[in-house]
Amino acid sequence: MSLAIQISNLSKIYRLGQIGTGTISRDLERWYKMRIRSQEDPYLKIGETNIRNSKGASNVVYALKNINFEIEQGEAIGIIGKNGAGKSTLLKILSRVTSPTTGKINIKGRVASLLEVGTGFHPELTGRENIFLNGAILGMRKKEIIRKLDEIIDFSGVERYIDTPVKRYSSGMYVRLAFAVAAHLEFEILIVDEVLAVGDAEFQKKCLGKMGEVSKGEGRTVLFVSHNMSSVSQLCTTGIILHNGCQYYQSNIEDIIKAYLQDNVKKGNYVVNNDEKEKLDAYFKEIKIVDEDAKDRRDFFYDEPINISFSIKINDNRLNYCVFCMILDSNLRRVFSAESKDIKENMILKIKPKFLVRGDYSLHTFIHIPRVKQEDVAENICPFKIIDNGSHFLKHSNYDYGSVFGNYEWI
Repeated sequence: MSLAIQISNLSKIYRLGQIGTGTISRDLERWYKMRIRSQEDPYLKIGETNIRNSKGASNVVYALKNINFEIEQGEAIGIIGKNGAGKSTLLKILSRVTSPTTGKINIKGRVASLLEVGTGFHPELTGRENIFLNGAILGMRKKEIIRKLDEIIDFSGVERYIDTPVKRYSSGMYVRLAFAVAAHLEFEILIVDEVLAVGDAEFQKKCLGKMGEVSKGEGRTVLFVSHNMSSVSQLCTTGIILHNGCQYYQSNIEDIIKAYLQDNVKKGNYVVNNDEKEKLDAYFKEIKIVDEDAKDRRDFFYDEPINISFSIKINDNRLNYCVFCMILDSNLRRVFSAESKDIKENMILKIKPKFLVRGDYSLHTFIHIPRVKQEDVAENICPFKIIDNGSHFLKHSNYDYGSVFGNYEWI
């Protein structure tokens, strides 16, 4: 199968604050050497890693740094990462909205992009007129657009408003029409950046089905950016994690999602070493996973008990607080929850043997008065692993048989 996209040593540097070299003569020298002589920017500074929540030493940052990957024709690839990781910048470069600072991009085929709500729409034109406008921008002939027009309008679900200026559309209607145009016109590569989150659940499902159809059924290439891991898992076969502008990990989509979610889990025991929470009525001082001998553990066999130890500072005994604890699986989905009747300074939640199946788990717990007040929270903490060393399901190898052993009997 041939390559649809090939990216080599791609970097994008942005200058924060004032833009330009400082003088007209240097700006002209930069233009001459880059545009006429095809040389590197003589005034390009070495950029810092793009960490958005910390102050840097310079005004130059890498939005993307040394990105390398190849995408085969017909592949659906998910690009995930935290806000500011460089996902949208990458898609804008692939869509030719902006150009890279360094590196090479080879794209085979026509690209249809859906980057932001209303991108490419003229607010004064009607929905129907914007369909023709978008088609022309994508290089479609008028006859091709007319042939697809009824199908686009039907898919969008905005037929009643199709001859109304789009400036009167809601954001959801914008997305419906924009996606319908992008998905039905003739293209080889479809790029979608997070905008489906604006649509309702029914339309999101419809869009995912359409993208799956064009990828698997028609052999077209799809690049999909989303924070919805369920959507990414449903559509994509492979994925890439971006972190602070760098290519962090690339693999099949199951491993990618697991690595991304587990990266958000805080390693080791949960410990509060300062007095910043002293103003709270009650707060967690320490949370840890221990065995029957009160020793710290991270790995347990499926037939061993697991003890979750809570050390709590109680500043006000007059209120009826209790502890709510959730066990999360490797995809940070809730496996089960447990709630205490009251609160003590030292508490242990005991998980009985042969309850959790093999896999990676973590905790999400909080102190609260049910349906009244939440006082302290500890999210995605204390990761631990369950190892299957002999259950009757072990014969099924890597088959996914759930998260818990059921309490049942066959009759």
